[in-house]
Amino acid sequence: MLTRYLQLVEIKTKTASMIPFAIGTLYALLRFDTFQVSHFLLMLVSLLCFDMATTAINNYYDYKKAVKKHGYGYEVHNAIVKYGMKEGTVVFIIATLLIVAIWTGVVLYLNTDLLILLLGGLSFLVGFLYSLGPIPISRMPLGEIFSGLFMGFVIIFISAYIHAEPGQLIDVLYHQGALDVHINILEVILVFWISIPAIMGIANIMLANNISDMEDDIENRRYTLPVYIGKHNALLLFRYAYVFSYFDLIALYLLGVHPILLLLLLFTFIPVHRNIKAFEALQTKKDTFILAVRNFVMLNVSRIVVLVLTLLLQVWFS
Repeated sequence: MLTRYLQLVEIKTKTASMIPFAIGTLYALLRFDTFQVSHFLLMLVSLLCFDMATTAINNYYDYKKAVKKHGYGYEVHNAIVKYGMKEGTVVFIIATLLIVAIWTGVVLYLNTDLLILLLGGLSFLVGFLYSLGPIPISRMPLGEIFSGLFMGFVIIFISAYIHAEPGQLIDVLYHQGALDVHINILEVILVFWISIPAIMGIANIMLANNISDMEDDIENRRYTLPVYIGKHNALLLFRYAYVFSYFDLIALYLLGVHPILLLLLLFTFIPVHRNIKAFEALQTKKDTFILAVRNFVMLNVSRIVVLVLTLLLQVWFS
């Protein structure tokens, strides 16, 4: 039963939300020297449950709407078909995950401020629209943009914001019908810049998935970005998104935002480039899609290691 559940929610892909969450938390510790345990735990539960729920919804929607009912994507990758799961069981799992995600999200808002409610609500809405609606985002050429920005930037921003003091990023006050917003523009821009490797890595996971599924997507009437721009251009975009990420890391070091240890991350370009070439040679969900996930993990987990080492060195020498 546990195996079926974990494959339904594609637990291995949850790194796409947990890694940005960790980066945002560590950034808040380094930049603002603050950490709120209760806020951290509430966001962790809400984020993980909602991520699992949206994945389960996406698999359920694909199961219900599939035109092509044979092949790796339908018979092997989709746990509902692979394990013969009952629709009622799947719906119950989705509902339970959503209830927990919304409840912990509301508690987090009550312990922070209005901005968390607005950003959290918007993220939930995009998560639903990603799989549901007349034309889900996952079936449009916008999936890479939405997944990259919301999972790569918004998660990092919120996970840093919940620890920051009022005014360090954005200060939102609502009093007697008036909304007063003060934005520290420089700090918000810096959060966006530290998010770029995560944004590009997550967008490339979506892009690799859509490149691998191009033929099946056309048959199932999923008009994703590679369908619009063609496989050649999609593969070029896949490659240069990683290149831009490494230029961003260098820029962050030069700006003094990231420590000198960050330069060690440049060595990860060797295995990342090897994976890029392997994916360019063959694009299948079964064989090479995992390379995009590995690249994302390799680049961003190494950033987490560097940030943790920096924190430890600061404590050691303080």
